[in-house]
Amino acid sequence: MRWSPGKRSGNLRDRRASTGGGGIPLPGKLGGGLGTIIVIIVALLVGTGGDGGSTGTGGGALGEILEQLGGPTVPAATDDALDADAPDPERRQVDFVSFVLDDVQGVWREQFRRSGEQYRDATLELFRGRTSTACGTGTSDTGPFYCPPDQGVYIDLGFFRELSDRFGAPGDFAQAYVIAHEIGHHVQNLLGIDEQVRARSEREPDRENDLSIRQELQADCFAGVWGHAAYTRELLESGDLEEGLSAAESVGDDRIQEAAGADVNPETWTHGSAAQRQTWFRRGYDSGDPERCDTFSADL
Repeated sequence: MRWSPGKRSGNLRDRRASTGGGGIPLPGKLGGGLGTIIVIIVALLVGTGGDGGSTGTGGGALGEILEQLGGPTVPAATDDALDADAPDPERRQVDFVSFVLDDVQGVWREQFRRSGEQYRDATLELFRGRTSTACGTGTSDTGPFYCPPDQGVYIDLGFFRELSDRFGAPGDFAQAYVIAHEIGHHVQNLLGIDEQVRARSEREPDRENDLSIRQELQADCFAGVWGHAAYTRELLESGDLEEGLSAAESVGDDRIQEAAGADVNPETWTHGSAAQRQTWFRRGYDSGDPERCDTFSADL
């Protein structure tokens, strides 16, 4: 990606030194964008009963991945690494996360504005090992995740090394895909999609996995919508799209089960297959249109 370090994002929370221990807004008139997609999705999700409360750890992009593979291999932070006065070996990585965070949210802020709605920024916390969230204690083992109650994304930078070394998806755009996917969950939260999915899952527990997959694939599509915006502004370089597609493929449920030496069992999937994740990321990227991200009425 073409980017340069700048002022750190006001939405970035760097807690690496204090942690450790192991329906969519669209360009154009409101009537054909945000309102339309919300009506479609709510109609699909809303039934009788259930309060749709949004609690728990909230559908992270890559949650459960490291846990299924036996946890991260990144060593726990040492005292030297936590020394606030020591040089930060991850400084460029933090600058990149800050840049992508602001860029992704800037795209969605504009989408909301064009639809006559107001976007509320998510925060992104960098931590080591474990951290406290409104959803409970978050750990590196579950990978990056989004917590709806505090509208925060949580990332241990060690995951990006895992993404490259363990999942075979190197590159800065692969990392950007992860961040954009998590902000996609924030967009779902703002639009009430997350709440409706939870309520529907409680009413129809036999559909819980299917709804989870559709929600994750929609977040992949939203990540692609941002990728399209980045492309139109000439932020992407040769090979970036391939990096994003490789990242989406590498975290498909079938690939994860294969890597763990388990049988591939679609009935246990929660995020979608490698092919599905690539397809929906590419759909958002090719169209740049969030309306194309209605996974809840699509034939998967």
